[in-house]
Amino acid sequence: MNSKLTLAQRVNILRASVMGANDGIISVAGIVVGVAGASASNYGIFISGIAGMLAGTVSMAMGEYVSVSTQKDSEKQAVAEEKSRLKLNYEHEFELVKQNYLAQGIRPDLAQKATEEMMQKDPLVTTVRERYGLNINEIIDPYAAAIASMVSFPTGSLLPMLAITLFPEKIKIIATFIAVLLALALTGLGAAILSKADKKQGIIRNVISGTLTMAVTYLIGKIIGG
Repeated sequence: MNSKLTLAQRVNILRASVMGANDGIISVAGIVVGVAGASASNYGIFISGIAGMLAGTVSMAMGEYVSVSTQKDSEKQAVAEEKSRLKLNYEHEFELVKQNYLAQGIRPDLAQKATEEMMQKDPLVTTVRERYGLNINEIIDPYAAAIASMVSFPTGSLLPMLAITLFPEKIKIIATFIAVLLALALTGLGAAILSKADKKQGIIRNVISGTLTMAVTYLIGKIIGG
């Protein structure tokens, strides 16, 4: 496998970074706004935010590592099985690739020629892609994904913590809401672009989830704080 990251791998790492920052913004915003609703001091709010940031950073990094490791193990198993199939029955795998091309509407003569060229170039990459829909060169490194989350989560967490502690008392809640929602709009846009999804829906969904998170935790904080 190529030692350099492919474009797809870079995009996947970038996606993990965007989602990590997004989770950091929402999670810590919910914590600090909830604590602020209970009328805690700025120091208490900041400490709560730090605790949430540290816990979230470790949780996100470990979760990303376990998730991607499981995915990578499954993909490696698929590659190993396909290697065995190619050794035992190359003709069958050749026919599988050819039939896949025919199913896509390619003319029989072109399907035969394309299969011959692809199988001559790299039979393992070709058969794994056609049988499992996997690209061997796009398997993600779990360590890279974990590091991306470990860096992006606390980075995203800084915004709500700074907003809630630096703005004046009278406007800190509303200012934090606005700052967080603007940031969530950006991460929602980024996630939509990377996923090739509808940008407007991605932004709206992210902003709504952030609004509900902060509103609910703030109300709970108000109730508990009396």
